[in-house]
Amino acid sequence: MRKQKRVLQLEKSFGQLKKESFNFSFIKKYFNKKDNSGALQVLSDRTCSDLDFEELFMFLDRTTSKVGQQCLYNQLRVIPSDFNSLKAKEQLICELSENTPLRVNAQLLLQKLQKEDAYYIRSLFQDKHKEAPKWFFVIRLLSFTSILSLVLSFITPAMLFVFMGTFIVNIGFHYWNKRHLFEYLHSVPELLKLNGVAQKLIRIKELNAINPQVGNSVEIIKKIRNRMSLFRLEANMQNEVEVMFWGILELFKIAFLLEPLLLFNVLRRLNTKREAIEEVFHFVGEVDIAISTASLRSGLNQFCIPTIHNKEMNAKEVYHPLIVDCITNSIEVTDKSILLTGSNMSGKTSFIRTIGINVITGLTLNTCFAQSMKIPHLRVFSAIRISDDLMNDRSYYFQEVLTIKEMITESKKDVANLFLLDEIFKGTNTVERIAAGKAVLSALTANKNKVFVSTHDIELTDMLADEYDLYHFSEMIKENNVDFDYKLKEGKLKNRNAIRILQINNYPEKLIDEAINISKELDVAANNKYLN
Repeated sequence: MRKQKRVLQLEKSFGQLKKESFNFSFIKKYFNKKDNSGALQVLSDRTCSDLDFEELFMFLDRTTSKVGQQCLYNQLRVIPSDFNSLKAKEQLICELSENTPLRVNAQLLLQKLQKEDAYYIRSLFQDKHKEAPKWFFVIRLLSFTSILSLVLSFITPAMLFVFMGTFIVNIGFHYWNKRHLFEYLHSVPELLKLNGVAQKLIRIKELNAINPQVGNSVEIIKKIRNRMSLFRLEANMQNEVEVMFWGILELFKIAFLLEPLLLFNVLRRLNTKREAIEEVFHFVGEVDIAISTASLRSGLNQFCIPTIHNKEMNAKEVYHPLIVDCITNSIEVTDKSILLTGSNMSGKTSFIRTIGINVITGLTLNTCFAQSMKIPHLRVFSAIRISDDLMNDRSYYFQEVLTIKEMITESKKDVANLFLLDEIFKGTNTVERIAAGKAVLSALTANKNKVFVSTHDIELTDMLADEYDLYHFSEMIKENNVDFDYKLKEGKLKNRNAIRILQINNYPEKLIDEAINISKELDVAANNKYLN
């Protein structure tokens, strides 16, 4: 009956957002230690911040296990060099979408790795294992003394006092071991669970196809299963009888210092089996990611599998997945990049983020939030949410200069890039902002890179017309209301409503008149400059 209830819950939750909390300090750890040097790109922390990556992850994540969650985080942060491996998983994702018994059976197994203790598994193959201290011979001596004194107490009762004295000393060493090797007392039992889950998953032919060789790694870990079983016993304690048994077991472990003796022995063996553990970890994570992707797609009103094209970058009815009832937009990117104009809150920055997010999910999950999408195989860089670095005494402008310098360096490499920028050099004066902005934006388009940039500087639209296609977002002012339609429109913005918005918000009439007059004078001066 309990299993039937779990099955119904899994069927009901398919396609739904998770309701649990997200502990990113644990979720990130696998990614932080993973060697992704062979990837096309590892997304930077800056780009992730600009695109609200953690909020995006909480929306995308439909995994069942903590192992799958850690693997999904890593996958979303890493744009692969070989896109074919991602395409190969499409058949499995489709099968999991349609075959409910297959999916639920896999999730029932993955639920065994739902507890936070499963986050520690990755430490067994990523972190350096602690070694026994130089004085570890004392523990062996105390253990031997306990055994000998207990045996001799049946012959010489006085030896029982030796046993009791040794027991008291052993308490200190036992809890020293627990305190200093806490993570292993969680990770080792979870490794046993992981291996057991993998052993059952590979019996399902559709899932075994992910990695037919993983069974060899499962067998390698099984060879040291018996030595790890003591830790599994403690991890499985739940009801009163088991707790009583745990108490007796704890006394037994203290008396003979079994935990430190066994644990360091197990760690030495595990140290030689890192590759096998990682392969099993990755296999289970891949199964969970496939189910998560199927669940994500099931919960969307619209999605598409992107077409990866060397040159073209087009999007039809693309939207931002985190914006409720988001207005969709379409764009066909030619050989040129994209320059966006429009007032604040009209949708420029959200559209730039929409493109960035869809490119990333397209290249990492083979899923885009659009009716259709073509994207090149490229790297993604951004300069959207830049702030002062007060700890290092860096101004907004200086921080932006460093960020964009990194982009220029990356733009010269022999690989396609997507650069996302919002209001370039807005931390400096108008003349130099326009001059530097034009030079930088021209440089970034070299080597067939694509740039999506927003600006309030209308002058840039004329200067960059040969290199950038112009688009804009606009608003409509009706009586005392400002309405945004959030629709992308071709061409540069012609209407300016900033002063009018001040007016409908009841700014002083004298202030409004002065602003209008100054605006007219500046327009005349600008026109005369271009005529001369």
